[in-house]
Amino acid sequence: MSKGFLLDMDGVIYRGDEMVPGADKFIKTLLEKEIPFLFLTNNSQRTRRDISTKLNRMGLPITPEHIYTSAMATAKFLASQKPNGTAYVIGEGGILTSLDKEGYSIVDENPDYVVIGEQRTISTEMMDNAVHMISEGSKLIATHLDIIGPTPSGIKIGCGAIIAMLEKATGKKAFSPGKPNPYMMREARKELQLSTDEITMVGDSLETDIIGGIQLGYQTILVLSGITQKEDLLKYSYQPNKIVKSVAEITID
Repeated sequence: MSKGFLLDMDGVIYRGDEMVPGADKFIKTLLEKEIPFLFLTNNSQRTRRDISTKLNRMGLPITPEHIYTSAMATAKFLASQKPNGTAYVIGEGGILTSLDKEGYSIVDENPDYVVIGEQRTISTEMMDNAVHMISEGSKLIATHLDIIGPTPSGIKIGCGAIIAMLEKATGKKAFSPGKPNPYMMREARKELQLSTDEITMVGDSLETDIIGGIQLGYQTILVLSGITQKEDLLKYSYQPNKIVKSVAEITID
């Protein structure tokens, strides 16, 4: 029986700035019953405190310790590969804070890694610098490979689109520890101090949350409150363990 949850956020807990009906009750039940959980997000722009503050303002009484981001996974991965290394970063507070916490220095020349996260303003100069550094031997890292991302006003370009440009320009392949890479989802499980068979992954995306959970042997629940519709299941050769309209339908034992 599952003893803890990994929860995607956009499309599962909220859509844009609106709470998914019943999501607040679901989270409060987890808190009241002291069931371990983490919100798992590929958003590397915000720090875990930024994200928890947003959720607090939506009425969810959670702490930063309930958040695990692709920025955190990326920084932890790089620290395991090359402790106290250096990085040139196209990204904002989330990835910068996580790298600093793991002992990484942010530099403008000769970095060990070029790290790509979300950034609201990207210049040609930034991209030219990245291409030069990668061509000179710096390794290319993406916090995640989502091509697009949702915003309240519509979609935005994701890290995956920027990475595609850099890969094409340099002929080098990027690595990403973010979802659906098992690295991020395994590290999140370790944060909860639970075993594989004690985890349930809840998400609205078959291509990130569900496939990642399946690859690691977690129980998986697909919610239909986000980007996936029931008819979309016919396109995939793998299926979640359970399908619900929203987290409001998930039973907590």
